[in-house]
Amino acid sequence: MSNSQKDTIYTIVLAFFIFTLAITVTIFASYPLFMFAIKHYYLEQAVNLSFGKIMHNYSQMMNYLINPFSSQFHLSDFQSSVAGRTHFADTKTLFMLNFGVLIASGLYLWFQRQKRAYFNQVFKYIAIAGIILAILMAINFDGFFVVFHEVLFRNSDWLFDPSKDPVINVLPEEFFTQCFVLFFILFEGLNFWKYKSKK
Repeated sequence: MSNSQKDTIYTIVLAFFIFTLAITVTIFASYPLFMFAIKHYYLEQAVNLSFGKIMHNYSQMMNYLINPFSSQFHLSDFQSSVAGRTHFADTKTLFMLNFGVLIASGLYLWFQRQKRAYFNQVFKYIAIAGIILAILMAINFDGFFVVFHEVLFRNSDWLFDPSKDPVINVLPEEFFTQCFVLFFILFEGLNFWKYKSKK
């Protein structure tokens, strides 16, 4: 394998690391974003639960999604349908895949850090593609959100019925918008930083 091919592989792995890092930071930053959403969008009144109980249920949901040893989805104050539980199981699979790629790519980059270079120009084009996606999201978030789910999920279980999966009542569209905005800020910043970086 030539040095150019090795550098190409290094660049691809670095791109995956940046992508999964931005996702991971967004996942954990969703906690304070959700705390803001509870108060700002009057979610306590919407479901007649206290701030503490809503956060408890959100923590239960997130623990299921990010903890590889948590195998059963359960919320203390919200019932869940079979379709709802299936969607959360599918989401957990994507979360685990993301964390796995982040760890594997991070380890590869760490052990190759003194051996390989990367093609800076690639990260400029990745960032430009990210800007285009962000613009499409800003123009029509509903359409973007639908396409996002249709790409990632092969079923319609993500279309929650509030009467069967009332947890959707404390997950407003604005909350997801803020999560996507944070992701794009991180993703764009990291890619432009790598484009400008010499190391």
